[in-house]
Amino acid sequence: MKKINWITIRLVLMFGVVVFLFSFTSNRNGNRKLVGSKIIFVEENNPFIKQETVNKLLIEKNGEALAIRKDKLDLNKLENAVNANPMIEKSDVFVTIDGVLKAVVKQKTPIARVFDGQRSFYIDYKGSTMPLSANFTARVPLVFGMLNPKNKEALVGLFRKIYDDAFLKKNIIAIEIMPNGSLKMLNRNFDFQIDFGGTINVNQKINNYKAFFQKAIVDSSLYKYKKIDLRFTDQVVCTK
Repeated sequence: MKKINWITIRLVLMFGVVVFLFSFTSNRNGNRKLVGSKIIFVEENNPFIKQETVNKLLIEKNGEALAIRKDKLDLNKLENAVNANPMIEKSDVFVTIDGVLKAVVKQKTPIARVFDGQRSFYIDYKGSTMPLSANFTARVPLVFGMLNPKNKEALVGLFRKIYDDAFLKKNIIAIEIMPNGSLKMLNRNFDFQIDFGGTINVNQKINNYKAFFQKAIVDSSLYKYKKIDLRFTDQVVCTK
């Protein structure tokens, strides 16, 4: 019985020491100030937003990074502040063991640049609006015309298909949205106009265009055409 009590007492003492050391370490660590901050962009060679801008979002309400105490940081608040930037899709903000405030940032991915007569902006991969950047210009199709609640979802779907397709991404440089909803496109290397029609049977039209292009490029006949009509899903009509 005495042996069991002694073992219990030792366990309690050991547990108390561990709790004390943990509390002491946590308190000491929390009272330490940050040693700096670091911004990491995920999978981006050409940032649309500067590191200095993200860094300002991190510390603007806390002063200089070196003056911030670790226990005074509200990481959720900082992360929300970074995510609120219209250039940023999401971020992960945390403090490293050595006291560096880090933000791992994923920018939005622009898939089209829209000119609606009054302003110019990007549409990103998720279909949201993204402002132009003074830091970098994306090489995406130029879109002329109005996006509205009725046509936006279908058009964004088409923009995604162009972005995800290596052939289309390289070839399609401009899209005009006509008042009746029909689309006209321009090719990067040839002068012909592509009459795409509406946003129906999109996959079939794209497949028809690819098949036509591959055949015509072999025949060296692409330079002869002024218009490529894809409105009829069972054929491609070319006009010289």
